[in-house]
Amino acid sequence: MNRQTNYPIHPLLLARESTRAFSEERFSEDDLMSLFEAARWAPSSYNNQPWRFHYGRRDTPEWDLFFNPLVEFNKNWCRKADTLIAVISYQLYEYNHKPAPTAHFDSGSAWMSLALEAQAKGWVAHAMSGFDYEKLRDNLKVPNDYSIEAMIAVGKKGKGETLPDELRKHDTSYQRKSLQDIICKGTFRS
Repeated sequence: MNRQTNYPIHPLLLARESTRAFSEERFSEDDLMSLFEAARWAPSSYNNQPWRFHYGRRDTPEWDLFFNPLVEFNKNWCRKADTLIAVISYQLYEYNHKPAPTAHFDSGSAWMSLALEAQAKGWVAHAMSGFDYEKLRDNLKVPNDYSIEAMIAVGKKGKGETLPDELRKHDTSYQRKSLQDIICKGTFRS
């Protein structure tokens, strides 16, 4: 991986990647819980902690609840992942049951904590939106005041050359937009 920054950042952030190449190696339930523990400590508005993580592990009865809603493209590479996780957020503040406008943002913060913990362990956590949201909602019996944000495939990193050609071309290390494209001092600029 040949990534370059314009300014120094922590190497863990630069090393984080979303490969689609998983080995079929397994990890323990305690190892998995450490990812959720990292997510638990993410910051949130009013300490509301709106995130919920539902998961299914490969070769368990729960796996199909998560695997079946995936689009075919994602099924092709997720089948080797150890765990599939749905990121769900409660859209209300628990203390007053009014809309929580930062629920999506806060849940994204928890996802990033999980992703960085996975990276620190040498694992892969790949978030995705390629699935049938309503089918997943039905499978997991998610109430309407919760939002399904994304799914995450977690596992041990495999070799890129094991991916089929079609997947391998999508699994390259992409460059990021320039800082000038994502920041603006003062008023809005697109």
